[in-house]
Amino acid sequence: MPETRILGIAGWSGAGKTTLLKKLLPVLVARGLRVATLKHAHHEFDVDVPGKDSWEHRRAGASEVIVSSARRWVQMHELGAADEPTLPQLLRRFSACDLILVEGFKHAAHPKLEVHRPAVGKPPLHVSDPCILAVATDAQPPDAAAKVVDLNDAEAVADCVLALAQPLQLVIAKLEAGETSRQP
Repeated sequence: MPETRILGIAGWSGAGKTTLLKKLLPVLVARGLRVATLKHAHHEFDVDVPGKDSWEHRRAGASEVIVSSARRWVQMHELGAADEPTLPQLLRRFSACDLILVEGFKHAAHPKLEVHRPAVGKPPLHVSDPCILAVATDAQPPDAAAKVVDLNDAEAVADCVLALAQPLQLVIAKLEAGETSRQP
């Protein structure tokens, strides 16, 4: 298997990051790639259902719960008073895959594709973020310092993602060293 590569999908809330990923993932999978995603949440969230055994285990005090079946498994880890894991710490937890797409972590210094819709009313991020290598947008930004791709063309976005994704270990090393750069 080739080396795992990574690219972030960043943008303001409401710009369409999740919508783009829902269109992009089937295109990448159809190209034979094993793709993993990492989603950053800005609030408390739960993937468990109240009343189920795993929920009861966590509520009773388990700091970690793994639920497994013949079709999937999930691991839940309660942080308690501990700090949120860093992006490199989370990236190291992935199983072997071809590509990791990171939704969110827009202020982290990893290579990113910005999803920008002027209708959201927020300024583009690529102007001040040297880690944004391209912008997927439904309008041509007047000040694009990065490559521009049509947000509504999933095949073109997939081509862009594959061209810009960087080796995972290199990205982790740069994150830990505090480096930021537009260099792919």
